[in-house]
Amino acid sequence: MLDLTLLNEILTPDMIHLDLIPTLYSFFMCVIMSFILRDFYIKRSFSLTGKMHIGSIIPVLSAVVFLVILVVKSSLALSLGLVGALSIVRFRTPIKEPEELVYLFLAIAIGLGYAAGQILITTILVLLIFCMIYIWLSNRKIAKTSEYNLVVKWEKEGVAFDDILKEISPIVQNLKLVRLDKSSLDNTSVMLVIPNEDSRIESITDRLQKLDKNMKITFFEAKTNW
Repeated sequence: MLDLTLLNEILTPDMIHLDLIPTLYSFFMCVIMSFILRDFYIKRSFSLTGKMHIGSIIPVLSAVVFLVILVVKSSLALSLGLVGALSIVRFRTPIKEPEELVYLFLAIAIGLGYAAGQILITTILVLLIFCMIYIWLSNRKIAKTSEYNLVVKWEKEGVAFDDILKEISPIVQNLKLVRLDKSSLDNTSVMLVIPNEDSRIESITDRLQKLDKNMKITFFEAKTNW
């Protein structure tokens, strides 16, 4: 039998008659600030892989948090139901670097702040955090010759490890094989590489994908100087 008490609690006047203009204005500011954060992350982050993927999550994450807080503020019954629903949700996106957590938590804070109606203080504090991150990134010392772990996985027959060496040797200063695994299904190699000063890691990717367009290529820093 339908619980009318719970239904009445959900359909309270507070839930139906929200202040539309202030809510839409807060949501608009939340979206604008989250897109600024996304562009800041993509352009300034030192992450080597997954920048576009994590960047695309940031505006959506802020908007979802905004909606969640809006629901929690409007109805106690809905907030309790939301806790039960979200308890089965698992975040499966791998976090490879602590820097990514900073941006994700900042995206959550943007959604929380604007949904709570704290527009001015949220804007000021987020801009101050942007300045802090910018100063931190500006003072971060990166070696002129960065060393990377290069993981290459391929399945195409006829592509040998020697072919990979021939492609990338001309554009790297140093190359050291760490591991090479071969099987009947695929092959995986792990190498330490230092690109030439006039070469980018994208150049290595482009050369390798000429051998096999389905080749999986992953870079991550082997050593970071602060």
